[in-house]
Amino acid sequence: MDYSKQEFEHLFKDSYPHMYRMAFSMVENADDAKDAVHQVFAQLWRSKPQMAEDSIRGYLLAATRNQCLHMLRSRQLQRQMEEELQRGMAESENEEREDLLRQLQQVIDSNLTEQDRRVLSLHYDEEMTYEETATVLGISASAVNKHITRSLAKIRSTLKIAK
Repeated sequence: MDYSKQEFEHLFKDSYPHMYRMAFSMVENADDAKDAVHQVFAQLWRSKPQMAEDSIRGYLLAATRNQCLHMLRSRQLQRQMEEELQRGMAESENEEREDLLRQLQQVIDSNLTEQDRRVLSLHYDEEMTYEETATVLGISASAVNKHITRSLAKIRSTLKIAK
């Protein structure tokens, strides 16, 4: 084949529609199909393989098919890598959360009084209001507020958490 600029442009104009349709049917995305066809023509221009005129169209279709398969494999690998990354991030976040919960429980067990722990448990674990907590423990709602405020301050200062 002659690789003059005019011949190449003629080949491009003649072959592009067939190559694009095949690429689009494989990758199911217009931009990716265009990219695949352009990649094939760019490679053809760079390498300028010597072949007979009657075999160039078959070569272009085969090269387009191969380029599309390469794109599909790349997409699949990218999806797998993204999934792995997300799994790794989720596992890391879970480990951090569990570590923080262990630290929190240790602070609660070692720095708070039994009454403080009961108030926190009823209010946060059992989701009781201040009044309900006060009724269960036989103390006033303002005492519940004081226990919670003092307990949270101790926890923050021990864990060095900003308000």
